[in-house]
Amino acid sequence: MTANKTIILLITLLMTSTVINAQEIINLPFEPASEVEWIGNEKNYYSTIWENQVVTNVSSPSMQVFRPEPSVANGTSVIIAPGGGLYALSIESEGNEVAKWLNTKGITAFVLKYRLVPTGKDGVAEITNGGDEVLKKVAQVLPLSYQDGLTALNFVRQNAHKWQLDSEKIGFMGFSAGGAVAMGVAYNYSLENRPNFIIPIYPWTTAMPVQDCPTDAPPILIVCATDDPLNLAPGSIALYNSWLDGKKPVGLHMYSKGGHGFGMKQQGLPSDKWILRTYEWLLAEGLTEESNSN
Repeated sequence: MTANKTIILLITLLMTSTVINAQEIINLPFEPASEVEWIGNEKNYYSTIWENQVVTNVSSPSMQVFRPEPSVANGTSVIIAPGGGLYALSIESEGNEVAKWLNTKGITAFVLKYRLVPTGKDGVAEITNGGDEVLKKVAQVLPLSYQDGLTALNFVRQNAHKWQLDSEKIGFMGFSAGGAVAMGVAYNYSLENRPNFIIPIYPWTTAMPVQDCPTDAPPILIVCATDDPLNLAPGSIALYNSWLDGKKPVGLHMYSKGGHGFGMKQQGLPSDKWILRTYEWLLAEGLTEESNSN
């Protein structure tokens, strides 16, 4: 092979690698909030307090697209809202890693960065030391956050053809504070942005209290652990009962141990398999199709 051909081949391989590894980011439209002010840009860093990669100070919503291999894609999609007390997003354990797992089952995933409480250098330190002010600030921003979730649902439905998605199989999954966002979505949707299923994982029902089940509520699966140190198990049970009383499709996976914020972390507990059990629920409800992957 000549030197020129070798150079051309290397350039071609480099360009291909760049395309494969390029992140597909969608900036979502939003109405500015006059009562909340953010200073500076969003931050992405490793929190030694939470021992997690986090994103903080999100002032404008966006989402990253994770697509499955075309050979296994089945048209189902899920918008994922990571948790973090509305002060941060646990972007890997409750976001990107979840999306990549779903991709192996043919499901397209969108990791949502919804608006958060404005913070400075370290949002995790601020919520850790925030005391009584935390819930006040969360209450102010949460309506913006779940509006971002509704906007994301509408955007995915309007562009389903672009990703070859089934517009009637678009779900919303949220962890902890992201679970509160998921429930805000579940209680405030319209025809255009109604999710086809909801999956709140250890939802923060203190921030988003349980309400009556909507009359046209989508199927819901709730995942939590009895030993959640934030005492979220009772709220998860109340949420299950509200859907049960409304005679809507509902499932509850309550693990005796697992704690809070387990996401995709491996703890050597049955809760490690929550995502596989969730996939099995989607299959049982006819919300996705079994892929050909291992």
